[in-house]
Amino acid sequence: MLTFLGFAMIATFLVLIMLKKMSPIAALVLIPALFCVFAGKGAHLGDYVIDGVGKLAPTAAMLMFAIVYFGVMIDVGLFAPIVKGILRFCKADPMRVVVGTAVLAAIVSLDGDGSTTFMITVSAMYPLYKRLGLSLVVMTGVAATANGVMNTLPWGGPTARAATALKLDAADIFVPMIPALAVGLLSVFVLAYVLGLRERRRVGTLVLPSGDDEEPELVTVGTGTGAGTAAGEGTAVATATATAAGAGAGTGVPAAGSGAPASGGDAGEEGFQGLDPQRATLRPRLYWFNAGLTVALLTAMIMELLPIPVLFLLGAALALTVNFPHMPDQKARIAAHADNVLNVAGMVFAAAVFTGVLSGTGMVKHMADWLVGAIPEGMGPHMALVTGLLSLPLTYFMSNDGFYFGVLPVLAEAGAAHGVSPLEIARASLVGQALHMSSPLVPAVYVLVGMAKVEFGDHTRFTVKWAALTCLVVLAAGMVFGII
Repeated sequence: MLTFLGFAMIATFLVLIMLKKMSPIAALVLIPALFCVFAGKGAHLGDYVIDGVGKLAPTAAMLMFAIVYFGVMIDVGLFAPIVKGILRFCKADPMRVVVGTAVLAAIVSLDGDGSTTFMITVSAMYPLYKRLGLSLVVMTGVAATANGVMNTLPWGGPTARAATALKLDAADIFVPMIPALAVGLLSVFVLAYVLGLRERRRVGTLVLPSGDDEEPELVTVGTGTGAGTAAGEGTAVATATATAAGAGAGTGVPAAGSGAPASGGDAGEEGFQGLDPQRATLRPRLYWFNAGLTVALLTAMIMELLPIPVLFLLGAALALTVNFPHMPDQKARIAAHADNVLNVAGMVFAAAVFTGVLSGTGMVKHMADWLVGAIPEGMGPHMALVTGLLSLPLTYFMSNDGFYFGVLPVLAEAGAAHGVSPLEIARASLVGQALHMSSPLVPAVYVLVGMAKVEFGDHTRFTVKWAALTCLVVLAAGMVFGII
């Protein structure tokens, strides 16, 4: 009964948000509450929710202060060189813009944290997508898939969980998987290239005035002042480049004959407004301090010197104090990013209801036991392949903790009975991460869609098929190389 209710609850949630019948926050709260009653455990709903909130509270705190930190870094102009470098490569070509999105997301993913990856990637690329009229779900889909492949880094989480659950060395799991993961990342770049070509055919390219050699200027979009922002969407903090002499004909307008921009991607939309490149929040004299602080923060994250929420709390406080020593300026910066903070933190705590009910009622355990029990006896010698295939739906429908600590040991035990090495099982379990990063149970995905102003249902419909294909490419490469 609990198995059926678990699958039914997840399916109901996905259908409702993809059909846009409910907002993600409402669906994350009301649907599990209803199914908790159906399971006959409505009296324990409060305990399940409090337990879920307790487990996700550190994540919510991390996201809150990470948004403030990176928002301040964007305000002061830290990412201007990165944006300029991307723009030099992109040259207002939709294909290069999409490929640049994948490259940037992959590089920033080296910090091991999806939330910061999405904040930096969207901050850099969002306004460019708006200027060219490109589909924003292409940006979110490519960024999420690239980050999912890179999420398998030993400090990213899944590899460490697999090593802990099976009592293995993380390096023994990850290092042999590098060739397969490299193929997976290459497939993301190929996907970005193909999607970029499709966008180029749809909208054309941006034509700049001949002889315009001036450096692009850094501008910022949507700093939380509310100007031109659609109600209820949250405010995206983003950086863009605009050609200094490009305000006339030929700038910011897709080439003649191009298709209509995607919904929400119209470069002329009132909500797309830039700040003065000489705005008062820029701190050029503190550039190297801010760069050093960011590098130190990311290094501390990788080395796990302190819990990530604590690091971002300290980093945000230090960044605000040094860059904006006057109290009114600090309050203004916090207020500027309050929309994003509230939107993302609210989504995380709503997700806590969903995960709390799934775990508290026992639905997750029953679903996992049913899936493992459904494996045919004849598939025993191929448990590594089975694990790889199961990692796609299981890491999408449950948290990494639930999969790696609840399901993986059972799969490893079944494989051992047929002579399959636990190392192979552990490596195969990493295959589904590209899809996992778009799961409704991953808090970082709400940062991505919130800052990009993309409906979660639209992101899901677009991304799932490409992410699943990337997972299968990684699995196939692992088998070809003899890793899995």
